[in-house]
Amino acid sequence: MIRICTSLTEAGYDVTLIGFERKTSQPIIPRPFKQVRLSIIAEQGKIMYLHYWIKLFFFLLFRKVDILCAIDLDTIMPVYYISKLRGKKRVYDAHEIFTELKEVIDRPAVHKMWLWIGKHTVPNFPVGYTIGECYAEDFKAKYGVDYKIVRNATILRPVTIPEKTERFILYQGAVNVGRCFEQLIPAMKDVNARLIICGKGNFSEEAMALTKQLGLEDKVIFKGYIPPAELRDYTIKAWVGITLFEDTSLSNRLSLANRFFDYMHNGVPQLCIKYPEYERINTQYEIASLIDSATPQNIASALKRLLDDADYYNKLQQNCMQAREKYCWQEEAKTLVSVYKQFD
Repeated sequence: MIRICTSLTEAGYDVTLIGFERKTSQPIIPRPFKQVRLSIIAEQGKIMYLHYWIKLFFFLLFRKVDILCAIDLDTIMPVYYISKLRGKKRVYDAHEIFTELKEVIDRPAVHKMWLWIGKHTVPNFPVGYTIGECYAEDFKAKYGVDYKIVRNATILRPVTIPEKTERFILYQGAVNVGRCFEQLIPAMKDVNARLIICGKGNFSEEAMALTKQLGLEDKVIFKGYIPPAELRDYTIKAWVGITLFEDTSLSNRLSLANRFFDYMHNGVPQLCIKYPEYERINTQYEIASLIDSATPQNIASALKRLLDDADYYNKLQQNCMQAREKYCWQEEAKTLVSVYKQFD
């Protein structure tokens, strides 16, 4: 959202980013755009959504605005009704196939509610964008909308690949259920390198417990949350990056993770599941080792090749440096701005 709001501000728009405040929220960092946090009485569940929607509705009701943008289905209701009530233009920014998230589809009543919300609102947002071609095709099939593609690609900056004194493997991002830690951690028994995990999430305790159970505390290192500036230092020094998702939902299978581009932009070959978006880019620029399924054996075999086959590794590394010129935020921002320019 920071990249999106910054690019729109640079294009001449007066942008306000609205969210809600959690107990653990860090102080707002000044940005080129306005930022607002609404206080809410709960941080999860139906009460959270209901209270946030009410607060957001009344905030938008009296706000001077020309265009309203909903980010995923969990903000779409107040944006939809305010835009109708006030006769304002509306845009949908879809980072997920929200109705196909595992935490949604595993709860039938909740799933039914979000399906209704999607059918009730998304067809009435003819202008929008999403993070990949697969998501755009799904929105076209479900709702009849033609959305632009604005990938969550990294900002292109000059980079010099350093000499890597240690060939460590890096996972950066949320340590959540569905990210294949149950397979990745056991795979490390057969891999002659350390796995460094930068991030926290709802599977952190289980991942650390599994590491201890397997006696891999010296090979699997948990760094917890790392500030972005410090994380970049880990990324560029990594030998291999990890981008793995379990096929537990359509949203996962059709996803295109931010970390995929972060590794690419730092010249770091990576291990990925052979899902459509990764395969599409890898066909153009081979930058990753793609595996059909995330078994410990497949993971270990792919990692050992990335560690031991110098010719293969160097080819992927050089392809990263070419691919980053095409898949970068500077290119994606052009499409983003074009979406809003049609309202001028």
